[in-house]
Parts: sequence; structure tokens; C-alpha cells
Amino acid sequence: MNTILRKSILGVAGLAFTGGVFAGPVAAHAADTTHTKPVAVAVQGDKLIPHGVQGEQSRIDLNDEQTANVKAIIAATKKAGMDERAAVVSIATALQESKLENLGHLGDRNDHDSQGLFQQRPSSGWGTVEQITDPEYSTTAFLKGLKQVDGWQDMPLTKAAQTVQVSAYPDHYAQWEQQAADLVAEHWNK
Repeated sequence: MNTILRKSILGVAGLAFTGGVFAGPVAAHAADTTHTKPVAVAVQGDKLIPHGVQGEQSRIDLNDEQTANVKAIIAATKKAGMDERAAVVSIATALQESKLENLGHLGDRNDHDSQGLFQQRPSSGWGTVEQITDPEYSTTAFLKGLKQVDGWQDMPLTKAAQTVQVSAYPDHYAQWEQQAADLVAEHWNK
């Protein structure tokens, strides 16, 4: 084998290994999440919910407040005239951003002025603090952004969520897709 070709192949293999070692997923909430392999997805009618999970999935147990926030997101999604897929994207986003907790200002632990279920920022035009900490308002604001994403219904959840949220961790939304789909399947018709 040509020496230059062999060095190129070994260099690419080394970069792939190094990238995997240093660019592995950040386990921000590893203590309170469970990782599982992707499983079968829920089907309602001819609609696949979700559109297939990407990678390992995380799952947390929800308390009454978090479950109430799931129901509020679903209600706001229905009120906006959007479907179950929009609710799955919204809930997965809120799971990543706040673990479905309506967070107020966190002081030094806060990411800028991010607050609420979706960690929206008043300084970025999402609304006032009072608005973005209201589950119906914050969900409606997120859905308004989602509606502006061409083809969001057919793109991977993490890409749709990232296009709206513009997160520093764009791939982290994917880990919540299965739990979000399960929550929508459980609460959509209640």
C-alpha cells in the first residue's frame, strides 16, 4: 500500500477515535436519568410518533408538577391547532431544557436570563419573565417558532428543536424523544 495512502487512512482512523473520546455526550443530569436503547415507537392511525428515535434514550420519573406541565404543553399544542408530533417535539425540548420544571431565575447557575419550561430568554425576545414562566405562553411561543421551520414534521426531532431553540448542545434533544412520545400517547386523549 502506498505510504501516503496508509498514513491518510491511519490519520482519519485516529481522528475518528479521538473525536469519539473527546466529543462524547455530556451527562449533565446523569444522576437522575436512565439510559435505554431505542424501543418500538407508538403509532396512532397512520402517524408514527415519534419519527424514530436517534441514539440512546433518557427517561426520568415525573412528579405531579412535571406531569401538570406535560398536560399544559399538550393543551397549548391543541389550542394552537397542532398535532401530536408538535407535542412530542415540545415535550422533548422541555425535558432537555428544564426536565419539565418551570424554572425561575437560577442566579449564578442560570444560562444568561433563561427561564421557564423551555429556558427562553426575555433578552432574546421570547417575552417577559411573567410570560415565559407561564406554561401555556411559553409553549405557544415555542410552537410559533416551530411553525416557521419548513418541514419540521418530517425532520429529526433534535433538528426541529434546535432550529427553534438555538442551543449550545443541539443533539441533546434526541435523547428525550421516546419519553416524550410515551407522554403524548398517555395524555393526548385525556
